[in-house]
Amino acid sequence: MKAALYHAFGEPLAIETVPDPEPPDDGVVLRVLANGVCRSDWHGWMGHDPDIRRLPHVPGHELCGVVEEVGPAVRRFKPGDRVILPVVSGCGRCPECLGGDHQVCGAQFQPGFTAWGAFAQYVAAPYADANLVPVPEGVGDLAAAAIGCRVTTAFRTVVQQGRVAPGQWVAVHACGGVGLSAVMIAAACGAGVVAVDLDPRKLELARTLGADATIDARAVNDVPEAVMEITGGGAHLSVDALGSPATCRNSVLSLRRRGRHVQVGLMLAGDQDTPLPLDRMVAWELEIVGSHAMAAHRFADLLAMIEHGRIDPARLVGRKVDLAEGARTLERLNEFQELGFTIIDRFD
Repeated sequence: MKAALYHAFGEPLAIETVPDPEPPDDGVVLRVLANGVCRSDWHGWMGHDPDIRRLPHVPGHELCGVVEEVGPAVRRFKPGDRVILPVVSGCGRCPECLGGDHQVCGAQFQPGFTAWGAFAQYVAAPYADANLVPVPEGVGDLAAAAIGCRVTTAFRTVVQQGRVAPGQWVAVHACGGVGLSAVMIAAACGAGVVAVDLDPRKLELARTLGADATIDARAVNDVPEAVMEITGGGAHLSVDALGSPATCRNSVLSLRRRGRHVQVGLMLAGDQDTPLPLDRMVAWELEIVGSHAMAAHRFADLLAMIEHGRIDPARLVGRKVDLAEGARTLERLNEFQELGFTIIDRFD
């Protein structure tokens, strides 16, 4: 098969012919129909992710595919099934998985991180019965690929971890893929949304997706103060969708009393121990939580929103590219020039 892979962290990806994968006993081989180019792939390429231990490596974790082969222990899926492979697949057997929290499984499989991913024509995945999600007929390949990581990650952030409610204010700091998804989902849930970014193009897109107000972080001296003014006292829920000391601190300080901050953006190497305003957290009883992907068995509510037309992930797709251009896009992600999702839909 053809795949885009790197032989050293931070070095250009190359399109090469590599052996086709084989299905694990409890897994499948998927023919990749579409795969998103996500900033998490960039983190892996840069060497920030400890799960990538062997080189060369094939990135790619946001995918929709068709089952080509199944292992002997697979019972729920067969060749020809169109499925989403969640970015985090739990083993299905550990205490966390048995409690429904596959997204924090200690033996989790992550395509593009713990094993070769979907910048390729085929990808192998274990734990199939516990994790693969059938794609509804009305959901296209591009939208399904987006659901595999950024849209579901945003859904868990806003709905499950953030507990958004109609009439509340949500502040979204950074309008990349997760941030724009969070804007769309929060608006669909009846919340007022303030979107914050440095790029006017992304802020305009956020407005089309449901943001009630936008803040250009380059044009204001104090982002939290601007959020406070727009929301009449602060956001009920604030999300750092980028992962930087500045966006994290701004998110926490944007909250009203007893508000909730959700950290979903990954911090760059060296910033993982970012200090927080603990005095404010204590005095205002702020809630600080993390959010990491979403368990496959919890996709149903999100898919129902899509099927009923409340949200449309296809609106987030900015570009469709081939495998080579997808590899070049990954290398440039830290320039923050992409508008919406870039999806690889051609792998020949």
